[in-house]
Amino acid sequence: MGAVVGLVAFLVALAGLLVALGHVGYLAMLNSAATKRGVAGGATADYVAGRWKVAGGTAAAAALGLLLTSGGLPLDVLGLLLGGGAGVVAKGALDQTRGRFRGQH
Repeated sequence: MGAVVGLVAFLVALAGLLVALGHVGYLAMLNSAATKRGVAGGATADYVAGRWKVAGGTAAAAALGLLLTSGGLPLDVLGLLLGGGAGVVAKGALDQTRGRFRGQH
């Protein structure tokens, strides 16, 4: 039973890390485009600068959650909660960022 919990915890934490890294990548893409536009991209660059802490924090938390899944059952559960929670927060932040630049917010 512990092996099944460990596998599920690993997969959830891995998914959380991928979502968090997707948010980091999206912010990097926006920042690159804003930088190329010069002064016209200033507002976007300022917005992205304010979102790096959230993106970095969720990516770090998800990576820690993934590392915790290599322990025993208590660490697997903690890694599942940490990695999955970071993924949920990163998904919300990514949706918020995407919505802002697609005219939904």
